[in-house]
Amino acid sequence: MSEPIRVLLADDQALVRGALAALLSLEPDLTVVAEVGRGDEVVPEARRTTPDVALLDVEMPGLDGIAATAALRAALPTCRVLVVTTFGRPGYLRRAMEAGANGFVVKDTPARQLAEAVRRVHAGLRVVDPTLAAETLATGASPLTERETDVLRAARHGGTVADLAAALHLSEGTVRNHLSAAIGKTGARNRAEAVRIAEQNGWLLGD
Repeated sequence: MSEPIRVLLADDQALVRGALAALLSLEPDLTVVAEVGRGDEVVPEARRTTPDVALLDVEMPGLDGIAATAALRAALPTCRVLVVTTFGRPGYLRRAMEAGANGFVVKDTPARQLAEAVRRVHAGLRVVDPTLAAETLATGASPLTERETDVLRAARHGGTVADLAAALHLSEGTVRNHLSAAIGKTGARNRAEAVRIAEQNGWLLGD
């Protein structure tokens, strides 16, 4: 019998991480060798435990799952990455694949299908949630510039134009221009709606 597939789990929610570990450990050909709760712990723990496949959440402290994917692929090219997230957002899928992920599925995937996804990724195949793949093709890449993205990220927390300008070290006029452009590009009616649309599409991941 061949050696079991070695799996690393990264998720900031301990209950979710524990549940995933318990489910995958029921499979005779899979073994969970490491569990971490922060994105910046992925590479050090992977170096220590040499997993074959890493299951990474997207939104984690320290380093988000997409940045962690890129770092892990650079540090351990033989370790394949399956992104498993609550947030099935088209922008996340696109960026995860660009970062080197081999698969992308949502957390409500049935346990048997998740285990099969790990096997397929380990075998060198690409595994993507079909509904999300279709949405990603339909949505396309983010229409926002880097600056417009920065302004909408800052606007997630509320505040006046003056507050945003101070936080981003920009003039108030520049912030207004970026907000106006972002509202137009997202088809929103106002700043709050532009933030919501960009968030839903996964265009605002990052700090």
